[in-house]
Amino acid sequence: MIRVGTSGWQYRDWRGTFYPEKLPQKSWLEHYAARFATVEINNAFYRLPERDTFVTWRERTPDDFAVGVKMSRYLTHIKRLKDPAEPVKRFLDHAEGLGDRLGPVLVQLPPNLKAVPEDLAAVLAQFPRDVRVAVEPRHDTWWTPEIKAILEKHGAALSWADRLGRPTTPLWRTADWGYLRFHEGRATPRPRYGRSALRTWAGRLKEAFGTGADAYVYFNNDPGGAAVVDAEAFARVAGGAGLTPTRTP
Repeated sequence: MIRVGTSGWQYRDWRGTFYPEKLPQKSWLEHYAARFATVEINNAFYRLPERDTFVTWRERTPDDFAVGVKMSRYLTHIKRLKDPAEPVKRFLDHAEGLGDRLGPVLVQLPPNLKAVPEDLAAVLAQFPRDVRVAVEPRHDTWWTPEIKAILEKHGAALSWADRLGRPTTPLWRTADWGYLRFHEGRATPRPRYGRSALRTWAGRLKEAFGTGADAYVYFNNDPGGAAVVDAEAFARVAGGAGLTPTRTP
C-alpha cells in the first residue's frame, strides 16, 4: 500500500485547521495517528531523542502506524558518512524503541557532499536487512550506475523528491519499495501542490511499482497546513489511479 503522511506533526500553525483549537498539544500525536497511518520524524536529524521517547511514541500510536525517522546529521553532515559503525548503532539503539512502529530510516546527504560510493556502501552495510533505509543524495555526482548498483545491492530505496513540481532525483527503482518526499509546490496558496502534479507523481509510482506499490509518501510543505491538505488530496488521486493509500483525514 501507499503510506501517506507528513514530515512532522508538531506545527503550531496547524492549530485551528488540523488540530482543534482546544486540543492540548500533548494529545496531538494521538489526533494525528487516528487520521494518518505514518509520519516522518525530522527532529532526530538535529538531536537524537532518547530511546524512552521512541518507546512512548510507540505506546501512543495504533498498531498499524509507521514512523519514518531521519538519520542523525552527526553521521551525514558532521562525519560525512565516515566511520559509520558507532553512529548507526547508537541511532538504532534509540530508534528501535519504536518496535514494530519503526518505518524507514531516511539518510539525507548534504547538498555539497559529492559521491563517495565506498562510504555509502559502508553506511548501508551497518543496517540490518530488516530495517528499511532510504537515501536522499543532493549532489549531481551521485547519479551514476555505480551508486544505483550499491543501493540495489543493499535493498535501499533512492528517495524520490519533488520541489516546485519537478523531480530533484532520477526516478530509479532500487528496492521493492519506494520513498517519496514533497518539499514545495507551486500551487496557490504556496506551497501547495496542484492536482496535476499529484496525479503525475501517483502515475510515476504506479509505473515503477505497479498497482500493488509499497511506498511511503511524505509532505514536507508544512506552512499553513499545506502538507495535510496535499496529503489528503494525494491519497484521493492515488486511489483513483488504482493504488491503495492508507487513511487520511
